[in-house]
Amino acid sequence: MILRQQLIGLIAIFALVGLGSFPEQTSAGEIIPNENLVLDGIPPLSTNLVSRVGRYTEFRSASFLSWHPTQQELLISTRFADTNQVHQVKFPGGDRKQVTFFPDRIQSAAYPPHNSSYFVFSKDTGGNEFSQNYRYDWASGEITLLTDGISRNSGGVWSHKDDLIAYTSTRRNGKDTDIDIVNPLDPKRDRLLVAVAGGGWSPLDWSGDSKTLLVQEYVSINESYLWLVDTTTGAKNLFTNEIVGSDKVAYSDAQFSRNNKGIYATTDRNSEFERLVYIPLSTKIPEVLTADIPWNVESFDLADDGKSLAFVTNEAGVSVLHILDTATRKELVIPKLPLGLISGLKWQNNSKDLAFTLVSAQATADVYVLNLPTAKLERWTESETGGLNPSTFATAQLIDWPSFDNKIISGFLYRPDPQKFPGKRPVIIDIHGGPEGQYRPGFIGRNNYYLNELGVARIYPNVRGSSGYGKTFLKLDNAQLREDSVKDIGALLDWIKTQPSLDSERIMVTGGSYGGYMTLAVATTYSDRIRCALDVVGISNFVTFLERTESYRRDLRRVEYGDERDQEMRDFLTKISPLTNAGSITKPLFVVQGKNDPRVPLNEAEQMVATVKKSGNPVWYLMAKDEGHGFAKKKNADFQFYATVAFIQQYLLN
Repeated sequence: MILRQQLIGLIAIFALVGLGSFPEQTSAGEIIPNENLVLDGIPPLSTNLVSRVGRYTEFRSASFLSWHPTQQELLISTRFADTNQVHQVKFPGGDRKQVTFFPDRIQSAAYPPHNSSYFVFSKDTGGNEFSQNYRYDWASGEITLLTDGISRNSGGVWSHKDDLIAYTSTRRNGKDTDIDIVNPLDPKRDRLLVAVAGGGWSPLDWSGDSKTLLVQEYVSINESYLWLVDTTTGAKNLFTNEIVGSDKVAYSDAQFSRNNKGIYATTDRNSEFERLVYIPLSTKIPEVLTADIPWNVESFDLADDGKSLAFVTNEAGVSVLHILDTATRKELVIPKLPLGLISGLKWQNNSKDLAFTLVSAQATADVYVLNLPTAKLERWTESETGGLNPSTFATAQLIDWPSFDNKIISGFLYRPDPQKFPGKRPVIIDIHGGPEGQYRPGFIGRNNYYLNELGVARIYPNVRGSSGYGKTFLKLDNAQLREDSVKDIGALLDWIKTQPSLDSERIMVTGGSYGGYMTLAVATTYSDRIRCALDVVGISNFVTFLERTESYRRDLRRVEYGDERDQEMRDFLTKISPLTNAGSITKPLFVVQGKNDPRVPLNEAEQMVATVKKSGNPVWYLMAKDEGHGFAKKKNADFQFYATVAFIQQYLLN
C-alpha cells in the first residue's frame, strides 16, 4: 500500500509539470537502469529518491538555431522527450512545433539564405561526434543524407549568393579536416575544394560574390591563422602569418565586410585579450575597433546590409551585448539586457532583428530578439522549470584566493540559504573542462538541488590555464606546468578552511573531461583533505589518452598537453597521470563514462576503475553504451543524477 501511494504521488507530480516519466522499478521499489547503462559498485537506488529530486530533472532550455529567410520565424533547439531536436517557432511566445525526431540530439540547423523550402541539420550517433549533414524538406517531410554517413563532418557555412555550403570532412583519410562544397539540393555533386593537413581547419565565411572562402587554421588556443581560398580552383593564400615579438597570434572568428574590401575578426594581436578588428584586404594591417574594452570579444555577427555589427564581450564572466555602427565605428545605444550569458548571435536578413540565446543563474536558456530601430527586446521562448521558481535560486558570488606562487585565482561560489541551512556547509568543488574553458555563472539546472535541498555549497574555480583572463594566464598550465593548476585547487582547500560558513572537513571534488583529470589529480594529491570524488569522462593517463583520442584531434591536444612521442615528455606525462598515482586515492570515487567517447576514450575510465578497485577503495562506475563525451540523453542523465545524489548523501553528507 505504501509503495502504491508513493507511485500515485509521483505520477501526480509528473502530470503536474507535464514532463518526464517515472523510471522502471522493481517490486522492492528500486530504480531499474535502462538497457544502455552498465553499473559496477553502485548500490540499488530507491524510487523514493526520484520523488525527492524529480522536479530538478525537468528543466528545459531553448537555443537559437536559424532565421527563416524571409519571414519572422525561427528554428530553435529544445527538448520535449529525451534529446534536443529542431523546433519551429512562428512568433514570440508561440508554440514550439517539433520538426525532427531522432534518438540522438541535433547539433545544428540552418536555412539557406534564399530558400525557405528546406533546412540543413547536423547530428551524430550515440555521441560519437562523427556528425552527418541532412536536408529536411518542408513539403514532404523527407530527410536526405548529404554526407557519406561514415566520416566526421562540420555543419558548415552558407554562401551569401548561391545557397552552397562549405564544410569540413575527414572523408579522405579519417584524420584531416578537408574543406568540401555542396549544393544541398544536388548532394551528388559534392566536391572537395581543398585538401589540408591537420584537424583544426574550418570555413568561416564566403565573400559576397562567392569567389573566395575565408578559412581558419586552428593550431592551439594561442595560435591560429586566416586563409583565403579560391572557391573555383581551391588555391589557398595565407592572410595572417605574423608573429608579434615572441608571441604567436590567435584569430577566433572572422567575416568579410559586405563590400568585400576587408575582414572583421577577433584577435589577441598586440593584446592580452581578443579584440574586434577590421583588416583591409589591401594592407592586411588590423585596425582595432574595441581598444577601449579590456575584455575578450567572444562572438560577433555582421548585418546583411553591412551597416551594423553586433558583438558580445566577456566581462568578468558576464556577457555584454554591443552594436557597432560600421560607418562611424561608434556604438549604438541599446536597451540593457538581463544579466547573463549570450550566445548564437544572428541578424535576420532584414538587418533589423538580432536573435540570440540568453541564460542566467535564475533563468534557463531561452531565445530573444532585439529589434534595432525600435530598441525593443522580445522573448520568443519561455522554457519550463519543473514547476520550480528559478528567481529564488542562488546567484553566484565572485571569490578569489592566492595560490602557491601568490598568483590570484578566482571562481564563483553558490551558497545555500543560511536561514534554512545554518552553520558550516559542506562543499562541492566543480572544475570545468577544456582545459582552456572558463566557468561562467549561468543556469546550473539540477545542481540547484544540492543547494536548495541538501544545503551543499558549490564552488566553480577558474584555475590557471582558463580562458577569459588574458593569454598569459592561459599558458600557465601548458606542458611541464600542468600540475600548477592542481596546486590552485590545493590553495582553494586552504581558502575554504578560513571561511566560517564552509566546512573544510566535508569537501567533494568533481569535473568533466579535463575537469575529470583535475578531479582525479586532486583525489591523488589531496586525498586526505576531501571526502570523495566524482570523475566524468576524465583523463586518467595522458599517454594512453593521446595515443587513443581520435586522430583528427590528436595533434591539437599534443600542443596543449605535450607530445607523448618525445621520451622526456612521455616520462613526465606518465609521472603526473592520476593512474600512476592511483594508490594515493583513499576516498570513495565515482566514475562516469560514455562508451562512444571520441575525445576521452572508454579505456581511460576502465583502467582507472580497475586500478583503484584493487586497493579495496569504494568505487562506483556508470557507463552508457549509447553516449559519448558526457550524457546527452535525458534518461541517462537522470540516472546519473540519481546515482550522484546517492553518492553525495552516503559519502559527503554522512
